[in-house]
Amino acid sequence: MGQKLFEQNSRSVADSLGKALILTVLVQLLATSTALVLPPIAPRVAADFGVEAYVVGYQVSLLFTAGAFGSVLSGALIRSWGAVRTEQFGLGMFALGLLGLATANISVGVIASLLIGFAYGFQNPASSQILSVVTPPARRNVVFSIKQAAAPLGVVLVSISLPLLDSVIGWRTAFVLLALLPSALLVILAGHEVPHTPPQNAVPLLRGLLKEQRLIWRRGDLRVLTIIGFLYSSVQLTLSTFAVLMLTADCGWKLIPAASAAAGVQAFGVLGRVCWGVVADRLGSGFGVLAIVGLGSGTVLLAMPWMAAFPAFVQIGLLSFLGFCLNGWNGVAMAEVLRHAAPADVGSVMGSSLVYVFAGVMVGPASFALLYEIVGSYGGTFAFASVVLLIGGSFALLVRPKLKGGR
Repeated sequence: MGQKLFEQNSRSVADSLGKALILTVLVQLLATSTALVLPPIAPRVAADFGVEAYVVGYQVSLLFTAGAFGSVLSGALIRSWGAVRTEQFGLGMFALGLLGLATANISVGVIASLLIGFAYGFQNPASSQILSVVTPPARRNVVFSIKQAAAPLGVVLVSISLPLLDSVIGWRTAFVLLALLPSALLVILAGHEVPHTPPQNAVPLLRGLLKEQRLIWRRGDLRVLTIIGFLYSSVQLTLSTFAVLMLTADCGWKLIPAASAAAGVQAFGVLGRVCWGVVADRLGSGFGVLAIVGLGSGTVLLAMPWMAAFPAFVQIGLLSFLGFCLNGWNGVAMAEVLRHAAPADVGSVMGSSLVYVFAGVMVGPASFALLYEIVGSYGGTFAFASVVLLIGGSFALLVRPKLKGGR
């Protein structure tokens, strides 16, 4: 009898985890696809907006600036509405943002980017709150890495589909059609019971924010993860934003092949997120994985100034390695953050930590665009960016023994 009850409980937990993981993966997929919808077709979109193609770097930074504010407020939203309703609110904003971008009007595009960014900011904390209820501690790295693998997968899908859709129906019509997807998922979430913590008693906004920030900066492990998240994210989104432009401008690729190659880079990011999650769970060392990722990807970026001289297969190989490493760290870092949060506070702590990831994204693409105006080549600018990753990787490597021994 006891064994039968145990098996029933195990199946129930597995079913709840499976349902929660599927839905949060779909939300992550749509969130990233929407946030990075412009870079794969930057030359075409820029022409219709009447700006230079590299300006997409400023748009990405603007979007993720709004994301930082969304992340700051995520704890309050989750406490007041619950995680599922917060997810639904974000999906509605994604749909509106895509419709706004489709106007090809600068002013409307700015507002649309802010809407998308704000929604993107509280999507991860809400999903983390949902998953934390049903994820066993021993599987945390793998589960969150699988969920985060939807992010580069989303970039793969838009990188492959948007250049093709643009050539057939135009990018503006494609954006209108894409807006139907988050709208549909919003309805699906309304009709399915998803395991999650219910809304909590409201806490004054300022008091809640200060409490969350004190927790992060008082703990050595959370403090280090916050710094690494800032450094790594600044280069990660820069690669996603400028990979197509580097291949077309520096290496002479055509747009569709370049977008396909960039999609391949993101596909390796999907593989990397799952693999790094497995490695972290097996080794019991998230910080060790973060050190390998930073040092490995930083070293490869040093070769970017000579990309045009390499054969095409070498160019693809180097970019794929970068995708595997540089797009693969997020799930491991999130799992490390969640190890130190109480179950009811997962969304709040995650949101406060991700503020600094968004800060890195805010700084990264815009700084890259500014530096590109000085350097004059995308590959040379990426070489300068390698310093950021090498610092982050060295920091993770140096502090890991101290944090392992005690906090």
